[in-house]
Amino acid sequence: MMACQTDSASSDATDRQIENRIDELLSRMTIEEKIGQTNQLTLYGTTEELCAAISRGEIGSLLNVIDPADVNTLQRAAVEQSRLGIPLLIARDVIHGYRTVFPIPLGQAATFDPELIEQGARIAAVEASAAGVRWTFSPMLDISRDPRWGRIAESSGEDPCLTEAMGAAMVRGYQGGGADDPTSVAACAKHFVGYGASEGGRDYNSTSLTERQLRNIYLPPFRSALQSGAMTVMTSFNDNDGIPSTGNKWLLTDLLRNEWGYDGMVVTDWNSAGEMVTHGFAADTRDAARKAIAAGVDMDMMSHVYAQHLKELIEAGEVDEKQLDDAVRNILRVKFRLGLFDNPYIDTARIARVTYTEENLAAARRCAEESAVLLRNEGDLLPLDASKLRSVLVAGPLADAPAEQLGTWTFDGEPSHTVTPLAAIRAQYGDRLRIGFDAVADYSRQRLSPAQLAAFTTEASRYDAILLFIGEEAILSGEAHCLADLDLKGSQSELMAAARRSGKPVVTVIMAGRPLTIARDLANTDALLYAFHPGTMGGPALIDLIFGRAVPSGKLPVTFPVTTGQIPVYYAHHMTGRPATGNELLIDQTPVGAGQTSLGCTSYHLDAGFGPLFPFGYGLSYTTFAYDTPQLDKSFYTADETIHASCRLTNNGKRAATEVVQLYIRDRVGSTVRPVRELKDFRRVTLRPGESRIVEFELPADRLAFWGLDMQRKVEPGEFDLWIAGDSQSGTSTLFTIQ
Repeated sequence: MMACQTDSASSDATDRQIENRIDELLSRMTIEEKIGQTNQLTLYGTTEELCAAISRGEIGSLLNVIDPADVNTLQRAAVEQSRLGIPLLIARDVIHGYRTVFPIPLGQAATFDPELIEQGARIAAVEASAAGVRWTFSPMLDISRDPRWGRIAESSGEDPCLTEAMGAAMVRGYQGGGADDPTSVAACAKHFVGYGASEGGRDYNSTSLTERQLRNIYLPPFRSALQSGAMTVMTSFNDNDGIPSTGNKWLLTDLLRNEWGYDGMVVTDWNSAGEMVTHGFAADTRDAARKAIAAGVDMDMMSHVYAQHLKELIEAGEVDEKQLDDAVRNILRVKFRLGLFDNPYIDTARIARVTYTEENLAAARRCAEESAVLLRNEGDLLPLDASKLRSVLVAGPLADAPAEQLGTWTFDGEPSHTVTPLAAIRAQYGDRLRIGFDAVADYSRQRLSPAQLAAFTTEASRYDAILLFIGEEAILSGEAHCLADLDLKGSQSELMAAARRSGKPVVTVIMAGRPLTIARDLANTDALLYAFHPGTMGGPALIDLIFGRAVPSGKLPVTFPVTTGQIPVYYAHHMTGRPATGNELLIDQTPVGAGQTSLGCTSYHLDAGFGPLFPFGYGLSYTTFAYDTPQLDKSFYTADETIHASCRLTNNGKRAATEVVQLYIRDRVGSTVRPVRELKDFRRVTLRPGESRIVEFELPADRLAFWGLDMQRKVEPGEFDLWIAGDSQSGTSTLFTIQ
């Protein structure tokens, strides 16, 4: 049974007590009070109006109440003024920090550091719970292989294995110690399921994923999150194969409840029940309520369809009251597991004590540091040696943009607490360097005149080095902020070229919510750090990296395309019958008037070449790491054995540094076509200069299982390649066989 409460064997007794208390409450509830528990509304009207509705038992959960005093007032209406005294569940989108903002989730995934991500989620939960928030709509577990999709910023990228690890870490961090912990915040695994594959990278759009694709790629992170104890699941906006998630009984009942044994709560996304009418899947809101409850949705977020229609549907015999009872049971179970019945109120003074603490800021700084990916470092320009410089020009629209640095979906982040790169370099080096500043553009999309660009070149030539901070404003990524073109916006490419014309060394830092198509821009910078949106402490982290107080260790959690037209491009693609060899003619090499033939043709783009700009898992360091050929404990395994793989890793440079060591496999022949590589594990390994270490992995053969031709999950016998490498395109493989 995939229960949400998994702390210890003693939880069995606690669960029985909870079930008994739920039974007792249900036996006393009217239909109206049951329906009220399924009704989630956002903050509206006056506190008096809300209190009146709550005391009548009409609301089970509220969104966006963040004043601790208001939370206590509303809880008092629920606990002391309603007939049954059922507490409210206060919810908020706490996506990558509450007050102390960490890098966006895509940036967090670049750390390949689940322990640090768990710590970040724990800090977010401590801060948010101090405001009365006990439920967050995170982690987002959508596999995201299209950077045009704005919500890729909220994801852990394109890979199921990495997304599993990051999602499970967030669940553990948010939920902490469970019912006895007043800082525990219920996690929500979203969006169930396939949302990241929306057509054209457009939000809210359709998907057409087969059951095999769902089970092999899109569902594993959700199962891992639930096994880690995630208390809630959110349905997704998309329809898949014509069925909206909010009305999909196979997904929410047959799979989630019956097959996986999940006993937590399922909530719609904002108005996704009502939007089934717009989809054309439901005739009206009454029909939407009937289909949502039949599918297995417990709580309706802001559609009002349950509140308006469930009683009528039950009285008409179109909905069995047992379905409503089951939904209420799941809602109450979460409230009991959070300890809300025993401790509904909060200490209104606590929030001042737990936000922006030294520990919180240090963790956010470390996460920003580990999330930055070094993509270019010509001539080993970085790290800069401050003792050899007299002056530095800090430039670009994101050099001192505190709100933009926080990134998307930061309702509660405060720009006044953001430390920008400009502020950080002034604080750290202002006493020994002449530091100039020129934003040049007021925002990333601004168009600059030739005269402005020429003036910048002249200004830049007066400094010893240029630190250029560019990318995307926060509003250009996230929900409903999808792009058809991924080039740098405004005149930022031209700004890079203007910096290059100064003749001085150029270090570029890109802050963005997604991969951008920067192939044409690389020649105009000596070094490039991709920092995504790094959060509250992004400035100090980036200055530490640039000047060598820290060494880059981030790796790309998503493939970077050369051009938008390559999308979708991801590392774990299937092998085609005619794979490219890399020796084919490109468009500039194709003779005019050449004859058309299919003989010898392969799968590639004439105008984009044979692969991505940067592959998944890629990232440079200030040192070089050498990988020996992987070694296995034997060559033949059975499906119930564990593969012991190892590789000698050597730091050949002059700096201590951390490498993300990645283990990939390929199933050479399957009952269905298998990916060319699949990430199965990873390690962060820190080595001193010249140090070597044997990095060991234990890979249960069961991790090689997949849903094959017969739609059964199993390990198929055959030959497998195994790599231990620094990214998804490098390394030497070794062979083993499953008998």
